[in-house]
Amino acid sequence: MPPRLQLFRSGRSIIVVSRASQQTQQPLCLRFSPRRNITADEKPLPTAENTESGPNESQLPHVSEEAAAMGKITGEGGPEIEQGTPVQEILKRDEESQEKAPKVMQQQVQSNSPNGTRSFSTLARRRQEAMVGFQEKGAETAGHSFDLPALPLAANLHLKYRYAPIVKQVTNLLMRDGKLSVAQRNMAMILNHLRTASPPTFNPERPLVPGSPPASHLPLNPILYLTLAIDSVAPLLRIRAQKGVIGGGASLQLPVPLSLRQRRRQAVMWILDAASKKPARGSGRGQFAQRVAEELVAIVEGRSGVWERRGGIHKLAVSARANLNVRGRR
Repeated sequence: MPPRLQLFRSGRSIIVVSRASQQTQQPLCLRFSPRRNITADEKPLPTAENTESGPNESQLPHVSEEAAAMGKITGEGGPEIEQGTPVQEILKRDEESQEKAPKVMQQQVQSNSPNGTRSFSTLARRRQEAMVGFQEKGAETAGHSFDLPALPLAANLHLKYRYAPIVKQVTNLLMRDGKLSVAQRNMAMILNHLRTASPPTFNPERPLVPGSPPASHLPLNPILYLTLAIDSVAPLLRIRAQKGVIGGGASLQLPVPLSLRQRRRQAVMWILDAASKKPARGSGRGQFAQRVAEELVAIVEGRSGVWERRGGIHKLAVSARANLNVRGRR
Protein backbone atom coordinates (compact mmCIF):
# COMPACT_ATOMS: atom_id res chain seq x y z
CA MET A 1 0.00 0.00 0.00
CA PRO A 2 1.26 3.52 -0.77
CA PRO A 3 2.18 5.68 2.22
CA ARG A 4 -0.37 8.14 3.41
CA LEU A 5 0.09 11.82 2.62
CA GLN A 6 0.93 13.77 5.76
CA LEU A 7 0.04 17.40 5.27
CA PHE A 8 1.46 18.72 8.53
CA ARG A 9 4.89 17.20 7.97
CA SER A 10 5.37 18.34 4.40
CA GLY A 11 7.97 20.98 3.85
CA ARG A 12 5.89 23.02 1.32
CA SER A 13 3.01 25.11 2.57
CA ILE A 14 -0.38 24.86 0.80
CA ILE A 15 -2.51 27.97 0.44
CA VAL A 16 -6.23 27.40 0.52
CA VAL A 17 -8.36 30.25 -0.90
CA SER A 18 -12.06 30.38 -0.21
CA ARG A 19 -14.51 31.01 -3.10
CA ALA A 20 -16.08 33.95 -1.31
CA SER A 21 -12.91 35.99 -1.52
CA GLN A 22 -12.71 35.74 -5.36
CA GLN A 23 -13.64 39.01 -7.09
CA THR A 24 -15.76 38.74 -10.24
CA GLN A 25 -15.07 41.21 -13.02
CA GLN A 26 -17.90 43.50 -14.01
CA PRO A 27 -18.87 43.45 -17.72
CA LEU A 28 -17.54 46.22 -19.85
CA CYS A 29 -21.04 47.43 -20.79
CA LEU A 30 -21.84 48.02 -17.08
CA ARG A 31 -18.67 49.85 -16.17
CA PHE A 32 -19.79 53.07 -17.79
CA SER A 33 -22.29 55.15 -15.89
CA PRO A 34 -25.62 55.73 -17.72
CA ARG A 35 -26.23 59.05 -19.37
CA ARG A 36 -28.35 61.54 -17.60
CA ASN A 37 -31.28 62.63 -19.77
CA ILE A 38 -33.26 65.76 -19.21
CA THR A 39 -36.90 65.08 -18.42
CA ALA A 40 -39.88 67.33 -17.99
CA ASP A 41 -39.45 67.44 -14.23
CA GLU A 42 -35.97 68.81 -14.48
CA LYS A 43 -34.89 72.26 -15.51
CA PRO A 44 -35.05 72.83 -19.31
CA LEU A 45 -32.12 74.04 -21.32
CA PRO A 46 -31.62 77.79 -21.49
CA THR A 47 -32.85 79.61 -24.55
CA ALA A 48 -31.29 82.50 -26.39
CA GLU A 49 -32.42 85.96 -25.42
CA ASN A 50 -32.48 87.18 -29.07
CA THR A 51 -35.55 85.55 -30.68
CA GLU A 52 -34.94 87.04 -34.14
CA SER A 53 -34.16 84.50 -36.89
CA GLY A 54 -30.80 84.50 -38.52
CA PRO A 55 -30.02 85.27 -42.15
CA ASN A 56 -30.02 81.58 -43.16
CA GLU A 57 -33.17 80.61 -41.26
CA SER A 58 -35.72 82.54 -43.36
CA GLN A 59 -37.06 80.44 -46.28
CA LEU A 60 -38.27 81.93 -49.55
CA PRO A 61 -41.69 80.84 -50.88
CA HIS A 62 -41.96 78.28 -53.66
CA VAL A 63 -41.90 79.43 -57.28
CA SER A 64 -45.54 78.44 -57.75
CA GLU A 65 -46.59 80.26 -54.59
CA GLU A 66 -44.70 83.38 -55.66
CA ALA A 67 -46.27 83.24 -59.13
CA ALA A 68 -49.73 82.78 -57.61
CA ALA A 69 -49.18 85.77 -55.30
CA MET A 70 -48.00 87.99 -58.16
CA GLY A 71 -50.93 86.90 -60.32
CA LYS A 72 -53.33 87.76 -57.52
CA ILE A 73 -51.84 91.23 -57.17
CA THR A 74 -51.74 92.02 -60.88
CA GLY A 75 -55.10 90.36 -61.56
CA GLU A 76 -53.75 88.19 -64.39
CA GLY A 77 -54.28 84.94 -62.51
CA GLY A 78 -51.56 82.46 -61.66
CA PRO A 79 -51.30 78.71 -61.39
CA GLU A 80 -53.50 76.76 -59.01
CA ILE A 81 -51.31 75.69 -56.10
CA GLU A 82 -53.60 72.89 -54.97
CA GLN A 83 -53.75 71.26 -58.41
CA GLY A 84 -50.13 71.92 -59.38
CA THR A 85 -48.62 73.81 -62.29
CA PRO A 86 -49.38 72.14 -65.65
CA VAL A 87 -46.47 71.44 -67.95
CA GLN A 88 -48.05 73.61 -70.68
CA GLU A 89 -47.82 76.74 -68.51
CA ILE A 90 -44.18 76.06 -67.71
CA LEU A 91 -43.42 75.66 -71.41
CA LYS A 92 -45.16 78.94 -72.20
CA ARG A 93 -42.75 80.80 -69.94
CA ASP A 94 -39.62 79.11 -71.28
CA GLU A 95 -39.09 79.40 -75.03
CA GLU A 96 -36.00 77.20 -75.02
CA SER A 97 -37.96 74.34 -73.46
CA GLN A 98 -40.65 74.69 -76.12
CA GLU A 99 -38.14 73.97 -78.87
CA LYS A 100 -36.91 70.79 -77.13
CA ALA A 101 -40.37 69.56 -76.09
CA PRO A 102 -42.21 66.85 -78.08
CA LYS A 103 -44.43 67.90 -80.96
CA VAL A 104 -47.56 66.85 -79.11
CA MET A 105 -46.80 69.18 -76.22
CA GLN A 106 -45.84 71.98 -78.62
CA GLN A 107 -49.25 71.71 -80.26
CA GLN A 108 -50.93 71.77 -76.86
CA VAL A 109 -49.02 74.91 -75.90
CA GLN A 110 -49.93 76.64 -79.16
CA SER A 111 -53.62 75.80 -78.72
CA ASN A 112 -55.63 78.26 -76.67
CA SER A 113 -56.44 76.17 -73.63
CA PRO A 114 -58.01 77.81 -70.54
CA ASN A 115 -55.54 78.82 -67.83
CA GLY A 116 -55.19 76.53 -64.85
CA THR A 117 -56.76 73.47 -66.51
CA ARG A 118 -55.27 70.31 -67.90
CA SER A 119 -55.52 69.57 -71.61
CA PHE A 120 -55.73 65.80 -71.14
CA SER A 121 -58.80 63.93 -69.92
CA THR A 122 -58.54 61.90 -66.76
CA LEU A 123 -60.06 58.50 -66.13
CA ALA A 124 -62.94 59.99 -64.15
CA ARG A 125 -63.75 62.38 -66.98
CA ARG A 126 -63.73 59.53 -69.49
CA ARG A 127 -66.10 57.52 -67.37
CA GLN A 128 -68.36 60.54 -67.02
CA GLU A 129 -68.45 61.04 -70.79
CA ALA A 130 -69.17 57.34 -71.28
CA MET A 131 -72.07 57.53 -68.86
CA VAL A 132 -73.47 60.60 -70.61
CA GLY A 133 -73.22 58.86 -73.97
CA PHE A 134 -74.84 55.79 -72.47
CA GLN A 135 -77.81 57.84 -71.29
CA GLU A 136 -78.20 59.43 -74.71
CA LYS A 137 -78.37 56.07 -76.52
CA GLY A 138 -81.78 55.28 -75.15
CA ALA A 139 -83.53 52.05 -74.36
CA GLU A 140 -82.22 50.19 -77.43
CA THR A 141 -78.82 49.54 -75.84
CA ALA A 142 -79.95 49.39 -72.23
CA GLY A 143 -77.63 47.24 -70.16
CA HIS A 144 -74.74 47.43 -72.69
CA SER A 145 -71.64 49.61 -72.40
CA PHE A 146 -71.06 49.57 -76.18
CA ASP A 147 -73.20 49.50 -79.30
CA LEU A 148 -74.68 46.21 -80.37
CA PRO A 149 -73.11 44.63 -83.48
CA ALA A 150 -74.88 44.98 -86.77
CA LEU A 151 -76.90 41.99 -87.88
CA PRO A 152 -76.41 39.66 -89.67
CA LEU A 153 -72.99 38.82 -88.26
CA ALA A 154 -70.03 38.24 -90.55
CA ALA A 155 -68.91 34.67 -91.13
CA ASN A 156 -65.59 35.15 -89.30
CA LEU A 157 -67.29 36.54 -86.17
CA HIS A 158 -68.90 33.22 -85.31
CA LEU A 159 -67.21 31.20 -82.58
CA LYS A 160 -67.20 27.97 -84.59
CA TYR A 161 -65.70 29.64 -87.67
CA ARG A 162 -62.99 31.77 -86.03
CA TYR A 163 -60.21 29.72 -87.67
CA ALA A 164 -59.36 29.51 -91.35
CA PRO A 165 -61.27 26.72 -93.16
CA ILE A 166 -58.12 24.87 -94.15
CA VAL A 167 -56.75 25.04 -90.58
CA LYS A 168 -59.95 23.57 -89.21
CA GLN A 169 -60.01 20.83 -91.86
CA VAL A 170 -56.40 19.80 -91.26
CA THR A 171 -57.00 19.83 -87.49
CA ASN A 172 -59.95 17.47 -87.87
CA LEU A 173 -57.88 15.14 -90.02
CA LEU A 174 -55.07 15.18 -87.44
CA MET A 175 -57.48 14.23 -84.65
CA ARG A 176 -57.36 10.66 -83.36
CA ASP A 177 -59.82 9.04 -80.94
CA GLY A 178 -61.77 12.28 -80.62
CA LYS A 179 -58.89 14.15 -78.89
CA LEU A 180 -59.41 17.58 -80.37
CA SER A 181 -57.07 19.37 -77.94
CA VAL A 182 -54.16 17.14 -78.99
CA ALA A 183 -54.91 17.83 -82.66
CA GLN A 184 -55.04 21.58 -82.02
CA ARG A 185 -51.71 21.42 -80.21
CA ASN A 186 -50.14 19.55 -83.14
CA MET A 187 -51.63 22.08 -85.56
CA ALA A 188 -50.10 24.93 -83.56
CA MET A 189 -46.71 23.18 -83.64
CA ILE A 190 -46.95 22.74 -87.41
CA LEU A 191 -47.74 26.41 -88.00
CA ASN A 192 -44.98 27.47 -85.61
CA HIS A 193 -42.47 25.29 -87.49
CA LEU A 194 -43.52 26.83 -90.81
CA ARG A 195 -43.21 30.30 -89.33
CA THR A 196 -39.73 29.79 -87.87
CA ALA A 197 -38.29 27.75 -90.77
CA SER A 198 -36.02 29.32 -93.36
CA PRO A 199 -37.53 30.35 -96.70
CA PRO A 200 -37.87 27.36 -99.05
CA THR A 201 -36.18 26.92 -102.40
CA PHE A 202 -38.61 26.41 -105.28
CA ASN A 203 -38.09 23.61 -107.80
CA PRO A 204 -38.86 24.63 -111.39
CA GLU A 205 -39.75 21.02 -112.27
CA ARG A 206 -42.48 20.99 -109.59
CA PRO A 207 -44.35 24.26 -110.08
CA LEU A 208 -46.74 25.40 -107.39
CA VAL A 209 -50.23 26.78 -107.92
CA PRO A 210 -50.36 29.96 -110.03
CA GLY A 211 -50.15 33.22 -108.13
CA SER A 212 -47.96 31.92 -105.33
CA PRO A 213 -45.94 34.59 -103.46
CA PRO A 214 -42.14 34.67 -103.35
CA ALA A 215 -40.37 32.17 -101.14
CA SER A 216 -39.20 34.87 -98.69
CA HIS A 217 -42.83 35.84 -97.94
CA LEU A 218 -44.06 32.37 -96.97
CA PRO A 219 -42.67 32.19 -93.39
CA LEU A 220 -44.37 35.50 -92.65
CA ASN A 221 -47.79 33.90 -93.22
CA PRO A 222 -47.80 30.24 -92.06
CA ILE A 223 -51.48 29.73 -93.02
CA LEU A 224 -50.67 30.77 -96.58
CA TYR A 225 -47.65 28.47 -96.45
CA LEU A 226 -49.89 25.56 -95.42
CA THR A 227 -52.51 26.37 -98.06
CA LEU A 228 -49.92 26.61 -100.83
CA ALA A 229 -48.37 23.25 -99.94
CA ILE A 230 -51.72 21.42 -99.78
CA ASP A 231 -53.29 22.95 -102.89
CA SER A 232 -50.16 22.30 -104.96
CA VAL A 233 -50.37 18.51 -104.52
CA ALA A 234 -54.15 18.24 -104.32
CA PRO A 235 -55.51 16.01 -107.14
CA LEU A 236 -58.13 17.35 -109.48
CA LEU A 237 -59.78 13.98 -110.17
CA ARG A 238 -60.35 10.60 -108.65
CA ILE A 239 -60.93 7.19 -110.25
CA ARG A 240 -64.29 5.53 -109.67
CA ALA A 241 -64.74 1.85 -110.55
CA GLN A 242 -68.19 1.13 -111.97
CA LYS A 243 -69.23 -2.50 -112.25
CA GLY A 244 -71.69 -4.07 -114.68
CA VAL A 245 -71.16 -1.58 -117.48
CA ILE A 246 -69.22 -3.64 -119.98
CA GLY A 247 -70.36 -7.05 -118.75
CA GLY A 248 -68.37 -10.06 -117.72
CA GLY A 249 -67.96 -8.85 -114.16
CA ALA A 250 -65.25 -6.37 -115.15
CA SER A 251 -65.37 -2.89 -113.68
CA LEU A 252 -64.94 0.25 -115.71
CA GLN A 253 -62.72 3.02 -114.42
CA LEU A 254 -64.20 6.48 -114.75
CA PRO A 255 -62.61 9.83 -113.78
CA VAL A 256 -64.68 11.94 -111.40
CA PRO A 257 -63.90 15.60 -110.62
CA LEU A 258 -63.42 16.63 -106.99
CA SER A 259 -64.52 19.70 -105.10
CA LEU A 260 -62.07 21.95 -103.26
CA ARG A 261 -62.69 20.36 -99.88
CA GLN A 262 -62.36 16.84 -101.35
CA ARG A 263 -59.13 17.75 -103.11
CA ARG A 264 -57.62 19.13 -99.91
CA ARG A 265 -58.72 16.13 -97.91
CA GLN A 266 -57.01 13.72 -100.29
CA ALA A 267 -53.81 15.80 -100.25
CA VAL A 268 -53.74 15.93 -96.43
CA MET A 269 -54.22 12.16 -96.21
CA TRP A 270 -51.25 11.66 -98.53
CA ILE A 271 -49.15 14.06 -96.44
CA LEU A 272 -50.04 12.34 -93.17
CA ASP A 273 -49.28 8.93 -94.69
CA ALA A 274 -45.86 10.12 -95.88
CA ALA A 275 -45.09 11.73 -92.50
CA SER A 276 -46.02 8.58 -90.58
CA LYS A 277 -43.56 6.54 -92.66
CA LYS A 278 -40.65 8.83 -91.81
CA PRO A 279 -38.31 7.64 -89.05
CA ALA A 280 -38.62 9.42 -85.72
CA ARG A 281 -35.65 11.55 -84.66
CA GLY A 282 -36.43 11.38 -80.97
CA SER A 283 -39.20 11.03 -78.44
CA GLY A 284 -41.87 13.45 -77.39
CA ARG A 285 -45.40 14.45 -78.16
CA GLY A 286 -44.30 16.94 -80.84
CA GLN A 287 -42.41 14.52 -83.07
CA PHE A 288 -45.33 13.73 -85.38
CA ALA A 289 -46.17 17.42 -85.81
CA GLN A 290 -42.55 18.14 -86.68
CA ARG A 291 -42.50 15.39 -89.32
CA VAL A 292 -45.72 16.73 -90.87
CA ALA A 293 -44.22 20.24 -91.00
CA GLU A 294 -41.05 18.91 -92.62
CA GLU A 295 -43.17 17.08 -95.21
CA LEU A 296 -44.99 20.33 -96.03
CA VAL A 297 -41.66 22.10 -96.55
CA ALA A 298 -40.48 19.21 -98.75
CA ILE A 299 -43.64 19.56 -100.88
CA VAL A 300 -42.99 23.25 -101.50
CA GLU A 301 -39.37 22.51 -102.38
CA GLY A 302 -40.39 19.62 -104.68
CA ARG A 303 -38.66 16.86 -102.68
CA SER A 304 -41.71 14.97 -101.42
CA GLY A 305 -43.03 11.69 -102.79
CA VAL A 306 -46.58 13.07 -102.76
CA TRP A 307 -45.90 14.66 -106.13
CA GLU A 308 -45.52 11.18 -107.70
CA ARG A 309 -48.84 10.03 -106.24
CA ARG A 310 -50.57 13.10 -107.63
CA GLY A 311 -48.97 12.59 -111.04
CA GLY A 312 -49.98 8.91 -111.11
CA ILE A 313 -53.64 9.74 -110.39
CA HIS A 314 -53.70 12.35 -113.14
CA LYS A 315 -52.17 10.01 -115.71
CA LEU A 316 -54.67 7.31 -114.89
CA ALA A 317 -57.53 9.80 -115.08
CA VAL A 318 -56.39 11.05 -118.49
CA SER A 319 -56.24 7.52 -119.86
CA ALA A 320 -59.68 6.75 -118.39
CA ARG A 321 -61.36 9.61 -120.23
CA ALA A 322 -62.09 7.28 -123.14
CA ASN A 323 -64.38 5.24 -120.88
CA LEU A 324 -66.79 8.15 -120.52
CA ASN A 325 -68.26 7.44 -123.98
CA VAL A 326 -68.88 3.74 -123.27
CA ARG A 327 -72.54 2.95 -122.93
CA GLY A 328 -73.73 0.26 -120.64
CA ARG A 329 -75.35 -3.01 -121.83
CA ARG A 330 -79.10 -3.03 -122.02
